[in-house]
Amino acid sequence: MILRKVWGSVWSRSNSCKDLVIQRAAIQAPPPLATMLSSSSLGAFDQLPVDILVQILMMIEPRDAVKLGLTCKAWKCLAGDNRLWIFYLQCSQESWESIFFAETTLRSGYPLRLVSSQSGELSFMRIYSQRAQVPGSIIIDGGSGYCKYGWSKYASPSGRCATFLEFGNIESPIYARLQQFFATIFTRMQVKPSMQPIVVSLPLCHFDDTDSAKASRRQLKTATLNVLFDMNVPAVCAVNQAVLALYAAQRTSGIVVNIGFQVITVLPILHGKVMRQVGVEVIGFGALKLTGFLKEKMQENNISFQSLYTVRTLKEKLCYVALDYKAELSRDTQASVEIPGEGWFTLSKERFQTGEILFQPRLAGMRAMSLHQAVALCMDHCDAAGLTGDDSWFKTVVLTGGSACLPGLAERLERELHDHLSSSISNGVRVIPPPCGVDTAWHGAKLISNLSTFPGPWCITSKQFRRKSRLMW
Repeated sequence: MILRKVWGSVWSRSNSCKDLVIQRAAIQAPPPLATMLSSSSLGAFDQLPVDILVQILMMIEPRDAVKLGLTCKAWKCLAGDNRLWIFYLQCSQESWESIFFAETTLRSGYPLRLVSSQSGELSFMRIYSQRAQVPGSIIIDGGSGYCKYGWSKYASPSGRCATFLEFGNIESPIYARLQQFFATIFTRMQVKPSMQPIVVSLPLCHFDDTDSAKASRRQLKTATLNVLFDMNVPAVCAVNQAVLALYAAQRTSGIVVNIGFQVITVLPILHGKVMRQVGVEVIGFGALKLTGFLKEKMQENNISFQSLYTVRTLKEKLCYVALDYKAELSRDTQASVEIPGEGWFTLSKERFQTGEILFQPRLAGMRAMSLHQAVALCMDHCDAAGLTGDDSWFKTVVLTGGSACLPGLAERLERELHDHLSSSISNGVRVIPPPCGVDTAWHGAKLISNLSTFPGPWCITSKQFRRKSRLMW
């Protein structure tokens, strides 16, 4: 009835318009479906081009398209057309680009295997159906300063709290602190741990490729899984935080720069694996130092404030990174913002001086490697390692972390890299700001948790975990 109604409205157009449509269809449209499927027929619709029929089907609901496909072989072929189901996927909450990246790159779990959309291996009708049946999971991104948590079906995290490293007495066992941390999140979300899978990001720590560092990372992951399975969680997906940030940028290889609470880490990642043997660079200061430096500048200029939280808010709302620091010193950069309960604050040169210590640590009295030097050194190591025949894998730099969201940071870092690297390496270097702001790693986990194959290839169950005597990370 819908098809006949739509076609009736097309037929009722003026003859001149009808003739024009017929002429264009004869030139541009693909052959009618009846010529493609001689063993079955669409009846009165056999003479319509396939493209027109697909566009008509786009006007009905996905479940009605499935029912229509049950009538005969021809309609089944038409209702299963990938173009139709790509259209339905494009109408979902997530962007089509992120869905396509996830389903062609992440669907088989680790090790990653690229699935070509042209190979016939992907049926977007099946993907749409499977994604609709994927159970909701809880995503917990334990950052170095703050943790973000929420449902995988939501557009953004539903809550934030202090990360688990700040829970309880620092001298208490890691198991007890993790247990308190996860129990707090489940209580705040008002959920039972046993009712849904958990996707948790593994924090960036113990960066070396030594045996002791590997043992420490394994111990942390094992403790995390032990706590969650003791709370009767059915399945757990635990992925490195930097890898999740890279997935959020729709990449599987590149260099991730994480500006954490205490330190800055520069991690080379190839096909979803952190290449610690190449070298992870660590800078001995992080977001806390930036906030502390702004605090000192405000005190020097007799700007009063109530707490460090106020300073952090000002950093997030007013600070930026200058493309040319010396030129910025001669400009009028004064700006004001109102903070509820405290009134108006006005900053000037402090706005760009705060972020400048990333590139000139000596301004804050620190003897440390600058951000661009650390990234350039990492790129040199990647180039020297010769892991692949193509050196483009490490030329994409993805920023993550709260302070990485400072406006102008990506542009400045890219400029500095082009100035400091040799032309053979700097050619093609691109720096991407945090794709999803402060929630970048959380959104990377969301890509995994909404996969049509989730939780299968990405999760480990309690039975599997107990069976393994040693987990590889």
